[in-house]
Amino acid sequence: MDNADLGGRTVVVTGGTRGVGAGIARAFASAGADVVVCARRPPPRPFAGVRFAAVDLRDPAAVRDLFEDLARVDVLVNNAGGSPHRLLAESEAERHARVIELNLTAPLTASLAARRRLCRTRGAIVMVGSVSGTRPSPGTAAYGAAKAGLESLARSMAVEWAPDIRVNTLVVGMVRTERSHLHYGDADGVAAVARTVPLGRLAEPGDVGRAAVFLASDAAAYITGASLLVHGGGERPAFLDAATVNRGS
Repeated sequence: MDNADLGGRTVVVTGGTRGVGAGIARAFASAGADVVVCARRPPPRPFAGVRFAAVDLRDPAAVRDLFEDLARVDVLVNNAGGSPHRLLAESEAERHARVIELNLTAPLTASLAARRRLCRTRGAIVMVGSVSGTRPSPGTAAYGAAKAGLESLARSMAVEWAPDIRVNTLVVGMVRTERSHLHYGDADGVAAVARTVPLGRLAEPGDVGRAAVFLASDAAAYITGASLLVHGGGERPAFLDAATVNRGS
């Protein structure tokens, strides 16, 4: 929502230093918000209108200190997450558990730490989920399970914390970032994957950012406990290409 005015509001974006998180941070800054991004490492390049706070989101005490040091919080975007490709049987349970910790436990930790500040401003939480949580996710099964849990957590949180705090989820599909080649290969691979999306392209980080701004804005004042699909139309079912019925000769 390009015309949203979030002037005077403070937005915290976890993991907002690159990729999707950077797109979200820039979108809120463009809407006039005071943006704080937090991660273990600073961004490769500073963003205009964005402050950086060094914090390990897996350290509850450090996360609580972060929010105690902020004068106000209007919006929390739980974006930090991710996972390497790791088949379930090829790694021990402890490694999979760390993926779940980053993608599910850390957002819960941040939300609890921000709750008192958000209640004061009748603020909003935006969870950054994934289509991996809505379908099988071979190679990133723990990540998919965590994202499914995140969406469920957001729905419960929306009920428990209403009417003071709105909580919604962005269900994000494939996004073109500086690390796309790690997932899809070279430029030809990225282009081939993009052709599987009904809209004909991968999302840009700004697409996700504008959706997050919308959910945090007054335009979404009556939206809570919802999941907004940001996936370009989803994934074409494989059986449609395999079936012979209605196939041209």
